[in-house]
Amino acid sequence: MYSNQSYLADLLIEAQAIDPSYVHSLRAEQPGLQNEVEVLIQRNLVSEEMVSHVVGQNSGFNPISLDQYQFPEGVQILIPQDVAERYQVVPLGDDGITISVALVDALDFEISDAVSSVLGRQLTIYVATPSAIQEAINMLYQANMSANDAQEVTVIGAEGAESASAEDAPIIKLVNQTLADAVRQGVSDIHIEPLEKTLRVRYRLDGKLFEAANHPKRLLPAVIARLKVMSRTMKISEKRIPQDGRIQLQIGGREIDLRVSSVPSNHGESIVMRILNKSSVSLGLEQSGFMSDDLARFRELVNLPDGIILVTGPTGSGKTTTLYSCLNEINKPDRKIITVEDPVEYELAGINQVMVRSDVGMTFAAALRALLRQAPNIIMVGEIRDKETATISMNAALTGHLVLSTLHTNDATSSVARLADMGIKRFLIASAVRAIVAQRLVRRLCDNCKQEITLSDSVMRSLGMDPARVQSAKAYAPGSCNKCRHTGYKGRAGIFEIFIVDDEIKHLINDNLSSPQLRKRARELGMRTLREDGVRKVLAGITSAEEVLSSTMADN
Repeated sequence: MYSNQSYLADLLIEAQAIDPSYVHSLRAEQPGLQNEVEVLIQRNLVSEEMVSHVVGQNSGFNPISLDQYQFPEGVQILIPQDVAERYQVVPLGDDGITISVALVDALDFEISDAVSSVLGRQLTIYVATPSAIQEAINMLYQANMSANDAQEVTVIGAEGAESASAEDAPIIKLVNQTLADAVRQGVSDIHIEPLEKTLRVRYRLDGKLFEAANHPKRLLPAVIARLKVMSRTMKISEKRIPQDGRIQLQIGGREIDLRVSSVPSNHGESIVMRILNKSSVSLGLEQSGFMSDDLARFRELVNLPDGIILVTGPTGSGKTTTLYSCLNEINKPDRKIITVEDPVEYELAGINQVMVRSDVGMTFAAALRALLRQAPNIIMVGEIRDKETATISMNAALTGHLVLSTLHTNDATSSVARLADMGIKRFLIASAVRAIVAQRLVRRLCDNCKQEITLSDSVMRSLGMDPARVQSAKAYAPGSCNKCRHTGYKGRAGIFEIFIVDDEIKHLINDNLSSPQLRKRARELGMRTLREDGVRKVLAGITSAEEVLSSTMADN
C-alpha cells in the first residue's frame, strides 16, 4: 500500500494527524513492524483520507476524491489493467501533453517513474485513498474482470450444447461475458436490441435502462443463435414469431435463472432476459421499505389464520417480492405452505412450490384444486387472472386457509371492482378479503452522495403537503458519485397503500359502493395513499420528491 511506512507515520505525527502515543505504543508492541500505517488505519486511529492528505502535502501533489470524480468515457485504455493493479494507479484523463493519474503512494517516486516509463508519457499526479483507488480500478476495468468471470459461466443441463467449434468460441465468450457482467452488476434485465447498424446491449438497473455495450451488427445472428441454444426450447430456425425460453446457469458458483423472450423487429430479432438469482435469496419485510407502523400492521395481517391478502400494482412494481417476503415471515415448521406460480422465481427452503404448465392443463385453477387436497395452511397464488382462480381462492380463504396473491390494479380499493368484474359476488369479497396492499417501487437515494435540500412550496403542493403547515421541510436530492454510477440512486424501496377490510368496509362493499366512494371512505378511516407514504419516505431521506411524483402520477 505505502512504502516506508515508518517515515509516513512520523509525518502523520508531525502534521498532528495522530496522537504520537499511538505510534510509540504500536512500535513497542511490534518492533520492526513494516506496515504500521496500515495497522493504524485498521485500528481506526487515523483515517485513509488523513493519510492521503499528509501524503499530498509532503509530495506536492493534490489529493482527489474519486467518489465524486466523473471519469471520461473510455479513460481506462490509457493504462493497462495489469499496470493499474500492480502500481495502484488510476487514469483520470489525457490533455494531449500529460496523462493525469491518481496514486496511493505519491511519496514513492519510483512508482510514478515506473508508470511514466511504462506509458511513455509524462504524468500529472493526484493522491487518492487506497480503497478509492481499488474501487475505481474495479469500476473502470469491469469488462476485463467479467471476461474472467465468463470462464465460470456454465449452462445447467446442456450436456451437448456446450460443445462448440473454434469459430463459435468468440461468440460463446461474448455471450458469457455479457451475462456474467450483468449478474455482477446486479441488473434485473438484459436487452439485446438490433439497430440499423449496430447490436446494442442495455441493462436495467433499479428500474432504469442504461447502455452497456455496442457490437457490430454482423454478430446478431450468432448471438441470437447462441442464446437460443442455451435455452434448449427455442427454435434457432424460427425468426418470424415470438418465442419464450429459460436458461439456467451457474456463474461464479451461484445459480442464476434467466427468462428469455425473443421478438422479431424490423432490424432483426430482439431478446430480453430477466435475471432471477435463485440461490442465496434473503427476502424480509424489513427490506421491502415498510415504515415501522405499516410493518407492524402488515405483520399482523400475514399472521392471520385465514382470509385473502392481495398485493396489487402494475408489472414490475415488486408484488412477487413482497409475497416472497411474507412467506419468509410466516414460514414455520408447524405450517404447511404451498405456492402455485408462473414461473417459480425463487426457491424458498421448506416451502412446496408448484409451477404452472398450461400446455399440459396445469393452470392456476387446476393447480389450486389439487393443492387444496394437500391440506395446506397457507397458499400463495402467483396471480388471480380469471373467475375460476378467484372463486377457488375465495372458497379456500373461507374454509380456513390463508391465501396470498396478486392482482393487476392501480390502487388498493379498485381491486374490489376488479374482482366483481371477474364475476365474484360482493358478499364473498367482503367475507374473504382481509386486506389489499397496493405498491410501487421508487429508487433509493445513494447514501454516499445524497444532498440535503429544502422543498419548494410548489413541490410540497404537488406532494399534497401544505406549505403553510410544514415550514422548511427538509429532504434530499440525488448527488453524483462512482458508487451509484453518477445517477444519485442505488437500490429500490417500496411505497405502500394498505386497505384493511374491517367491519365497516365490509358493509360498504356489500352496499355496492363505487371505487371512488370506497376510496374516499377508506381515507377517512385512516388509509394512507401511495403518495402520502412516499412523502414520508421523502422526509426520511429514503428517496426524492421527483421519484415519488413520477411513481404516483395517478394518485392526486
